[in-house]
Amino acid sequence: MSDAAQPTAAEVRAAAEAVKTALDRHLAAVERRTGEDDPAVYEAFNELAAAAEEYDELLYDRYDEVTPFEIPGTDDTLPPYTGPEEPNALSVLIRRDYSVVEPQRLLAQAQRIEAVEDDAGVETTASGTVHGALGLLFGEFEPDEIASRHKEFGLEEGDSTLWVTAADEPAEAGEWLDAPFEQADAQRIVCRFDVSAVFDDETDDDLDDDLGPVAGVVLDDDEDLEPLDADR
Repeated sequence: MSDAAQPTAAEVRAAAEAVKTALDRHLAAVERRTGEDDPAVYEAFNELAAAAEEYDELLYDRYDEVTPFEIPGTDDTLPPYTGPEEPNALSVLIRRDYSVVEPQRLLAQAQRIEAVEDDAGVETTASGTVHGALGLLFGEFEPDEIASRHKEFGLEEGDSTLWVTAADEPAEAGEWLDAPFEQADAQRIVCRFDVSAVFDDETDDDLDDDLGPVAGVVLDDDEDLEPLDADR
């Protein structure tokens, strides 16, 4: 996009204000809803989704930045929410996939952890295998820290998802530890956030459809096209 066609900072700011207004309207509609299929909630949902998409696009066009969240469209595959209107408890279900792309780097990190534990008088011999190294790594660091430092540990990120699900009452201590994900109910998802390379592929496909074939344009091997949105 040329500089002349870029949105102004004021337009981006106005789009952000529109998202805030749409959020307030959506919450108000939810608070006043008369039933499961209240049309006012449905309309407010669509307005919020449209406002968020507009802001996301302007933000990228102006600043080459994207939002860290996703509002599902009306064709989303999630079933309608049937959980409690005022949840007394919630569960956060997280899945993050990784590939071990540099085993030697992973093993080296595990050996450092092991050396510190040996100095502290804790004998460990797990760092010699990838399986053991992973155990040391995830035993030493919080999952969020591993996610932010995955390259240091020889890992490559794959897809990830986070589900926030509502519950009527808190679970009893130890109740679900044997099968932690068995009781996940898609109809009780309050919100979810997905990250996947498939969204990048879809964006690239959309660009190809919009632009069509371009003659005489060659990309060098080291040139990459930035996706329009890494989370959509």
